[in-house]
Amino acid sequence: MVHVGLDLSRLRVDVCALDDAGALLTRTTASPDAEGLRVLADRLAPLGEVSAVVESMTGARFVRDELVACGWEVLIADAVKVKGLAPLACKTDKIDAQVLAELSRRHDFLAIVPTSALRKDNVEDLKQTIARQLPLAPAMFLDGEVTDRGLEFRIAELIREKLTLELNQEVPYGIAVEVENMTEQDGQLAVDAAIWVDREGQKPIVIGARGERLKRVGRSARLALNGMLGRRLHLNLWVKVRENWADNARALKALGLE
Repeated sequence: MVHVGLDLSRLRVDVCALDDAGALLTRTTASPDAEGLRVLADRLAPLGEVSAVVESMTGARFVRDELVACGWEVLIADAVKVKGLAPLACKTDKIDAQVLAELSRRHDFLAIVPTSALRKDNVEDLKQTIARQLPLAPAMFLDGEVTDRGLEFRIAELIREKLTLELNQEVPYGIAVEVENMTEQDGQLAVDAAIWVDREGQKPIVIGARGERLKRVGRSARLALNGMLGRRLHLNLWVKVRENWADNARALKALGLE
């Protein structure tokens, strides 16, 4: 099998041909019209069967169709197909013919997708086309079901999120939240939650001067929970010490973090 890369421009096609071992067989050019492509196919015919990749740009589909009619296998390196397990061709402004030939040689890809993570070129198309290639499978959740975790866990995690946003520079990892009690009171859901810290010295950090930090966290969490639950909620927060809770398997299980 001969592996050919076609670097297409308005005036010519740069051609690079490699054998199965990756050795260079020939470099040449061709005219990007029907006659020039037929001449190119005739010129490479003595080398054997051809698998080619052509750079995606104006005229690429014409080149592909003409060479397919000559018996070649031709893949367009564009962002409309998923690329299998190929390394991305990360230079979208100019892809050398030898790079395309080397990609063709390494694997029979479904497609080759030039992209640029820096400029985000073709990234969204790549994600969509990969998704189209994924096999269908039975739904893991029922329609309308957004989580398999209980209400207490979801409430605790939302409170912990607000704490993390408030304390990320001071107590980033030593905090857990446990919902200790939930009751209905006068048409409202009343929630008592404990904020666990590792050490006694962390309590004043979480509470803040005159309790202002804990009030901000509670207010932010309450408003978010009202939106999540679609109802009014009364939230009580306490800060407690449980030394080395993160290293205690029983404590982790109680917090739903096993």
